[in-house]
Amino acid sequence: MAALTRRCFGRSACLGLVGLGITGFRADAAQLTTFKVGEAAPANTYLAIWMAEDAGLYQAQGLKLEIVPTIGGSQSGPDLASGRIHLMHIGMSSVVRANAAGRHLKAIGSLSNVNRATMFAAPTIKTNAELKGAVFGISSAGSESDAATTLVLKRLGLKREDVIIKEVGVERLTPLRNGTIAATLLGEPQRTEARDMGLRVVADLYAERVPWLYSGLVADADYLKTNRETLLRFLKATIAGNHLAVKDEKRAKAVLAKELKLKAPKVIDASYANFTAETPLNAEIDRKGAENVLNSVAPPGASRNLADYIDTSLTDELRKQGFMEAMERTYGR
Repeated sequence: MAALTRRCFGRSACLGLVGLGITGFRADAAQLTTFKVGEAAPANTYLAIWMAEDAGLYQAQGLKLEIVPTIGGSQSGPDLASGRIHLMHIGMSSVVRANAAGRHLKAIGSLSNVNRATMFAAPTIKTNAELKGAVFGISSAGSESDAATTLVLKRLGLKREDVIIKEVGVERLTPLRNGTIAATLLGEPQRTEARDMGLRVVADLYAERVPWLYSGLVADADYLKTNRETLLRFLKATIAGNHLAVKDEKRAKAVLAKELKLKAPKVIDASYANFTAETPLNAEIDRKGAENVLNSVAPPGASRNLADYIDTSLTDELRKQGFMEAMERTYGR
């Protein structure tokens, strides 16, 4: 227990967590349940998970967390269904498209209920009129950047057929700066870096405060049925990681800098400020944001029943148990 206590932000907080069942034991490696989380696009929305892992909160819940690099988007469904990963950190757009293709995914929590993306243009693109027929970069087909690009195109009076959509991966700032692509959507920390480079903003979805299930915690429906207790333990540790990140700014910034390989204090500060402003501390899904995604991206014939895409029963259960209230008492608001 002493080793785990040293990893917490303060002894009193750790002792409080013991009473909440957060750090109740320190299991041997052989006793831990392996839990694999897919990471498609490292970003500040992932901080709760990184923070919980850094503080030993998953181990305290009897879980051995493994972060698995993934492609995201259209690949999320197969990875979850096959058991290659147990949970994916993706937006609900991917859930809607995967289920329309025959998968059965459910978002069980959220790390962002607002679209945090801003679209920037390459240095050679001086006006939005020049974007017709140009190349728009996305991370992968079916990803959140793919869905959000469609939103921006509508604001520009364009259709997807009017431009070229190209998959370029998660690191899109470099191809944007060198002109390989004409425009792309960026979140933190790359958004601050793009502004510092003087790149022109095409559209700012974040500034519009669009309710959107932007960073969901997604599992396969069959896994949810048979491993509910494991997912509850994962959520407990992740929610505690959220609260810890807000409580201990210095430590959270150090974790952000390490995981995102950031060095510029301005970029670190902006990424952390964005996290604290927009992260739902208790990982609860905003139904309005989920509905907006469903209404925007569901193809013809797809279910319009929100329950086919989200399952709030786990966070509802934790709230009924008093877990959310206890977290707020322990860490403060």
